[in-house]
Amino acid sequence: MNKFQHQPSPSAPIGVFDSGVGGLTVARAIAEHLPNEQLLYFGDIAHLPYGDKSSEAIRGYAHSITAFLLSEGCKMVVIACHTASAVAYDSLQERFGDQVMIVNVTDPVLATVARSNISHLGLIATPRTTRSEVYSGRLSLIAPHIKVSEKATPSLASIIEEGMHRDEAAIKAILTYYLNDPLFEDIDGFVLACTHYPIIRHRIAEHFGAGVRLFDATHTIALEVEELLKTANLLASAIVEESYVPHRFLVSDHTTTFQETAELFFGRKVVLQHHVLD
Repeated sequence: MNKFQHQPSPSAPIGVFDSGVGGLTVARAIAEHLPNEQLLYFGDIAHLPYGDKSSEAIRGYAHSITAFLLSEGCKMVVIACHTASAVAYDSLQERFGDQVMIVNVTDPVLATVARSNISHLGLIATPRTTRSEVYSGRLSLIAPHIKVSEKATPSLASIIEEGMHRDEAAIKAILTYYLNDPLFEDIDGFVLACTHYPIIRHRIAEHFGAGVRLFDATHTIALEVEELLKTANLLASAIVEESYVPHRFLVSDHTTTFQETAELFFGRKVVLQHHVLD
């Protein structure tokens, strides 16, 4: 039995949002894992980065975006941002939880870490995410044996958003600056607690080497989305129309980097639609 006020259609789109290109890592993973699903991606570029905004501001953006995605008929909303997940998920559930399934990127990653056999977890995130202590706080309850060492990396999301990660020398120097920290001595696990960071996952893996297991939200969330849709009988059936265009991309402002990254990730020309948040 569906708990929602109105029964959504299995053919309805999945809404995904982030402050910019980072959430595209999650959107691509969902699209690859569930090729019959249509995604409606919202990049809130006008307000990026979320990581240095107040909790009140982030909650305001998240509520406006979720209301918009619902107005577009989405059957699920995926918060493809660790910062928004940390500070806005509970209020989104309170406001919209009886209308749509809402998925955050934090809880599934936490569950995966808790099931692992690691003992010392390193983590990088935006300043707002680290101040929320969502990872250290929740892991202390569900996996108290895991030591957590968190570090805020204030500029990293913006650097990726601007495309500077494509400069090999620049990104290597930046990661050396952030990751060569005594906090991360003897870690055996590491969380990329911002959806921008999987874009440079291979660089972070090179830095730490094979002895450190990396965790991020991409495929973990894709599996979570599949399970929730299956349980609610909302998985889309096979697509038969050759003219079907599976995904839409909306932004609150336009950047060349976003368009280039979206086209690279999804392997096709992307037409960005502009939408100003209320």
